[in-house]
Amino acid sequence: MTYLVLARKWRPRSFDTLIGQDHVVRALTHALSTQRLHHAWLFTGTRGVGKTTLSRILAKSLNCETGITATPCGVCRACTEIDEGRFVDYVELDAASNRGVDEMTQLLEQAVYAPGSGRFKVYMIDEVHMLTGHAFNAMLKTLEEPPPHVKFILATTDPQKIPVTVLSRCLQFNLKQMTAEAIVGHLQDVLGQEQIPAEVPALRLLAQAASGSMRDALSLTDQAIAYSAGDLTTDAVQGMLGTIDQGHLVVLLRALAAGDASAVLRVADELAARGLSYSGALADLAVLLSRVAIEQRIPGAAPVDDPLVDDIKLLGELLHPDQVQLFYSVAVHSRQELSLAPDEYAGFVMACLRMLALVPAGTEPPKGGPPGGPGSGGRSEPATSPDAASTPTMAAPAAAALAAPGATMIASAAPTAQTAAPAPATQTPPTPQVSTTAAVLATSSGSATVIAPATAAPAALRDIPAWEEAPAATVSAADASVTSSVDAAGDSDTALAVESLVDADVDADADADADAAPDAHMQQRPVDANPRGDGSQIAHDDFEAFHGRPFESGDDDDGSRYEPVGTDEGDFETMGESMEELAAPVFAAERGKKAGSPRVRDMTGHAWPALAASLPLTGLAAELARQSEWLGADGDQINLRVAIKSLAESPGKSRLCTVLSEHFGTVVQVHVEYGATGDETAHAVAQAQKAQRQQEAEIAVANDPFVKTLIAEFDARVVDGSIRATPDSRAA
Repeated sequence: MTYLVLARKWRPRSFDTLIGQDHVVRALTHALSTQRLHHAWLFTGTRGVGKTTLSRILAKSLNCETGITATPCGVCRACTEIDEGRFVDYVELDAASNRGVDEMTQLLEQAVYAPGSGRFKVYMIDEVHMLTGHAFNAMLKTLEEPPPHVKFILATTDPQKIPVTVLSRCLQFNLKQMTAEAIVGHLQDVLGQEQIPAEVPALRLLAQAASGSMRDALSLTDQAIAYSAGDLTTDAVQGMLGTIDQGHLVVLLRALAAGDASAVLRVADELAARGLSYSGALADLAVLLSRVAIEQRIPGAAPVDDPLVDDIKLLGELLHPDQVQLFYSVAVHSRQELSLAPDEYAGFVMACLRMLALVPAGTEPPKGGPPGGPGSGGRSEPATSPDAASTPTMAAPAAAALAAPGATMIASAAPTAQTAAPAPATQTPPTPQVSTTAAVLATSSGSATVIAPATAAPAALRDIPAWEEAPAATVSAADASVTSSVDAAGDSDTALAVESLVDADVDADADADADAAPDAHMQQRPVDANPRGDGSQIAHDDFEAFHGRPFESGDDDDGSRYEPVGTDEGDFETMGESMEELAAPVFAAERGKKAGSPRVRDMTGHAWPALAASLPLTGLAAELARQSEWLGADGDQINLRVAIKSLAESPGKSRLCTVLSEHFGTVVQVHVEYGATGDETAHAVAQAQKAQRQQEAEIAVANDPFVKTLIAEFDARVVDGSIRATPDSRAA
């Protein structure tokens, strides 16, 4: 007897034996039980998930001699002939080889005839997306209103290629991929009836290699039976599939956790000696890391029958959660980069060395059990004292963040009292620590300005220039009070985080002087009550240094106010924005007053076109200025009218406002309304001048003696529209 492969021999023959498609079975069963039968069904899904199997079961349910039922008998002539593929009223058509309009026309011509022996004629068109556009159009009418004895079943792996006109005429069911557990269970049942011994880990490897396809799983099982001579062991399946022994990956992760580069290279050499795929090794490594991460967050999540459950728990204790995430990211991305490497061995080794190189030097595995245990809320609890808990060790990352470009450190003039008792002379210096808040504030924005009250710093920071990168310093969260100033608009980018490092060798007398210094210093520099809207603070003395005269109450024409800070004159040089940038509108107004700039109230409508044409503008702002008409000024507000609605609402208005403020030497506001404009716009003036130049050019050509001679002696004429005037009114 001819051998029948497992995928065909154990194909489900009823709805109750179908695996993994309960949502489709439920819908079809209810439809058959209630006799609410549609005339066209569309089954979509990847290969080997049951599209053809469902089609055959549905055909048996429609043509079973016991009647239309969701449980066909399987023994009548219709059921047995459909299972054997010789039922005359059940036609399976392969659209990949019958994709033309001629084949579709022939099928539809036969559909009008009554079934020969069954209740319905069932046409199953597999890979229907392969039909041509003309073939789809040919079947639309019949698919929408077929004869009562005709049913269509369409199957495809790519529903996106099917026209929506066909989709709207069918009931669509999306078949899901099989889960690994469902495949393993089905394989155990099949092999049990075949009386073939098999190990569960071996079946799990076959299920993973099948990638959700039951037919692939059964085909691989056939191959494994032949490879292992009927004994499906884990070693035999691994040898057949060429998969990585998970023990190698466990050894690799232990070497990475220990920082042992030599052990990592030994694992790579072992994989090369066995001829295993490095791409598959990285894929399996990513899967193993994901299981470790799940075990860390949800202890006990690994199946108890998994042979790697003990190794996963051990790796969860050896590896820090941050390391697991880092290793996973490197493994996933390095697999995509293997094709760019000189060879797979070099790519795999560099991926492993990258994992070692990216691990922070001070990172330690979690203590007190894996994080995310019961009651932890998914976060790890540090196994330290309460005081140390507020300042976790983040020395290297925090110091790098504080020393990064754009993070400016300014020492406050108010020192913080030191309440801790002096340490004994023989005591080991504490590990450098940095406040977690400071680290977050320093790294959250590349241009964050970091300021803090004075506190003790280790001797290693003495005499280090501000522009050089300093080592990690000891700043306790209890000693450094962090404050922030945010503007009234709520813009977090203008927040000033307070954190700094100063010299620790400050004697008691210097501390006492520093305690009194801030009050005296602030009394010498009067402070205006209202800070500027953008959160910046400008000292009156610096205003005087910039303008060469004392600050007066009338100097805040733009409505902004100033507030000095109790810092030295050089402190402003270290801030993220210069003083001139913070007060640009006021300083521009002052420079304009000194230079004798025109006033807004002196502007007239006749002068506006010339001014609009001369402004240094481009794009929408230039077009808005040229197309607008002057309506007058109300204080420092300029009113304009424009005939194009899109220009009235364009973002070019803000740029025009800025340029006009620079021109008039004061901060002005521009109000633009939509309406008809006259001839007092820069555009209208330019058009009038262009028309005048054209007229003058035509008159000059008509009065030219040579032109007159040509017209008189040769009957010549000037072609209309051939005269072009240049800006200097000369004919071209």
